[in-house]
Amino acid sequence: MEETDNLNNNELKALVSLLDDDDTEVVQHVEDRIMALGTYIIPYLEFEWENSFNPVVQKRIEELVHSLQFELTKEKLYAWKAQGASDLLKGMWLVNTYQYPDLELEQLSKEIEQIYYEVWMEFKQDLHPMDQIKLLNSVIFNKLKFGANTKNFHSPGNSMLNVVLQTKKGNPISLCVIYMLVAQKLGLPVYGVNLPNLFVMTYKKGDVQFYINAFNRGLIFSKKEIDEYLTNLRLSPNDRFYEPCENIDIVARVLRNLINSHEKLGHTEKVAEVEEMLKIIEAKKDQ
Repeated sequence: MEETDNLNNNELKALVSLLDDDDTEVVQHVEDRIMALGTYIIPYLEFEWENSFNPVVQKRIEELVHSLQFELTKEKLYAWKAQGASDLLKGMWLVNTYQYPDLELEQLSKEIEQIYYEVWMEFKQDLHPMDQIKLLNSVIFNKLKFGANTKNFHSPGNSMLNVVLQTKKGNPISLCVIYMLVAQKLGLPVYGVNLPNLFVMTYKKGDVQFYINAFNRGLIFSKKEIDEYLTNLRLSPNDRFYEPCENIDIVARVLRNLINSHEKLGHTEKVAEVEEMLKIIEAKKDQ
C-alpha cells in the first residue's frame, strides 16, 4: 500500500494511460492499483477524463470513479447507521448520492428549509392538531403543488429527494419524508408508518392519534381505515402497521423501492449495488 500511497502525478498519469491496454490482465492490475488509492484520487481521475479523447479510457475512468464513489457512499451509510440513524435527511441524502454523488447535504437542507418557511408564515401553534395538518396540506399540496407521481410511479427518481424536490412529484414514501421533515421542524409529532404497499404518517401525541396519506394530498384518516385496509389485504393487525417506525426502516424501504425500480428497468448492476446498500442498513436487525 505504501507504494501506491506515494505515487506522484506522473506515475498516476502513466497508470491511467494503461487503461486502454489490449491485455485485460494489465487493465485489471491497473484498475486494482487505482482503486487501492482510495477516494482522494477521484478529482484526478475526473481531470484525466476531461483531457482524454479515447472513449475506452473515458469509459473505464467513469467506471472507476463510480466504484470509488460507491465505496464512499457505503462507508457513510454504515457510519450513519452506527451513529443511531437519528438524522433522516442525512440518510435520504446518502441514498441520493448513489445516483448524484456530487449532491451536497446542504442543498437538500436549504430546500426543506424553504418549504418549512412557506408553512411557518401561515402556521398557528394554537390550532387544533387536525387544523394544523390541514394548513400543512394546503401549503404543500395546493400552494407548492407537490403531488403523486402516478405517471412514472416506478421511476428511480421517486426515491431521490433532490428529484422529488425539483419536480414536486414523488412516491408515497418520498412525499411523506418531505412532509415529516417540515412537520417536525414545526414541532409537530408526525412520524412515518410502515403499512404494507403504502407508506403513510401518523400524528401522535398523548391520546390524540390520526393518520395522514401524503400520496393522496394529505388525506386524514383513522385507525378504522387501517383495519379495513389490512382486512382487504387479508393481513392480521400488527403494531408496526399503526405505530411510528424508525428512520432506519424508512431508508430501508426507500432502498427496496429503488431496487424494484431498477429491476423493472433491467438495470442488473444497479440492483446488485443497491442491494449492497440495503444489506448495510438491514444488518442492524441481525446484531
